[in-house]
Amino acid sequence: MKSCEPSTSADGKGRASLTLPKVVRGIVCLSVLLLTAFMMLVYLGFLTAVPLRFFSVHYSRKAISYFFGIWLALWPFLFEKINKTKVIFCGETVPPRERVLLIANHRTEVDWMYLWDLALRKGRIGYIKYVLKSSLMKLPVFGWSFQLLEFISVERKWEIDESSMHRMLQTFKDPRDPLWLAVFPEGTDFT
Repeated sequence: MKSCEPSTSADGKGRASLTLPKVVRGIVCLSVLLLTAFMMLVYLGFLTAVPLRFFSVHYSRKAISYFFGIWLALWPFLFEKINKTKVIFCGETVPPRERVLLIANHRTEVDWMYLWDLALRKGRIGYIKYVLKSSLMKLPVFGWSFQLLEFISVERKWEIDESSMHRMLQTFKDPRDPLWLAVFPEGTDFT
């Protein structure tokens, strides 16, 4: 990938000003994501996760990855086309058909969603898993979806996290189960 410079606004001062059309586009994007997320969890999440898992973990993961991948693909579309955001990825080239460990800085509340953009471009949108703090697993609706998507929760104490991370990662031994594991080492955003 190419070397990247920090982007600037048209006036060269850094960030572009917030205007009413930008606010409206942002509200539309968030509304669509939240409404469709609820429908995805209620109608498809349970069906792909629970009954199918009794027969095959591999096919359950494939079904979850497929359906949630379709939903997650909404984010890059809304973000880039509707919200008119330019996304530039810098760093090492990411192989499309291999397991990947993604290590990224946690700069904003939504930067983990940018990785959906990268995964979409590599054909791996439904296979991305995040290591996240365990308190997020207790959020209403979202916590259940994080568990359904097999995100790995951590307490941020290695003595506690080592065995649970090892146990969770052991379930991905089957090479047919694609895995993109995303880690934000500093653990929290800078805002």
